[in-house]
Amino acid sequence: MKNNPNHPNWWRLLKDALRGKEYDYTQGSLSTAIFLLAIPMVFEMVMESVYALIDIYFVSQVSTNAVATIGLTESVVSLIYAVAVGISMAATAVIARRIGEGDQEG
Repeated sequence: MKNNPNHPNWWRLLKDALRGKEYDYTQGSLSTAIFLLAIPMVFEMVMESVYALIDIYFVSQVSTNAVATIGLTESVVSLIYAVAVGISMAATAVIARRIGEGDQEG
């Protein structure tokens, strides 16, 4: 299969996103930028879910009350993550605006 310059190599982009390679999001296509920004967030959410499952597995060895406690705390942690993601999206929007304006100091 020939490399088409208008069609990005998604596997290469996936590896770059997981490695944390620097990328100028003001250049290139919007779909590529969204893909590169989404991969770390998706990976983090998958790892958080795996952590919760492993946590519940080991805590289930203790008692059912302990499992209920873990369920409640995971819900609270999810709410905290939701607030943090909202704040980070707002900060990202402000930073993106400054970068787009060429105002590095701002």
